[in-house]
Amino acid sequence: MIRKLQQGLKLEMPHSRPMPSIGRRCHELRINDATQTWRLIYRTDPDAVLVLALFSKKTSKTPERMIDQAKRLLREFDAN
Repeated sequence: MIRKLQQGLKLEMPHSRPMPSIGRRCHELRINDATQTWRLIYRTDPDAVLVLALFSKKTSKTPERMIDQAKRLLREFDAN
């Protein structure tokens, strides 16, 4: 899935959902393996895919600490 993002393809549900509460162009990628459900929060920029958080999702709600982490990393990245 990340390779598709790097190639400039836009992923939609059920693979990826927008996360406007984190920022513009931010999404949550949904990855299922044999034992867990993973979520990867990312932002697409014209020249990069920024991976902001990766976690095992156990509930329907994204953990607030992951949202806060993603927002903090974006602020730091955009400040430089």
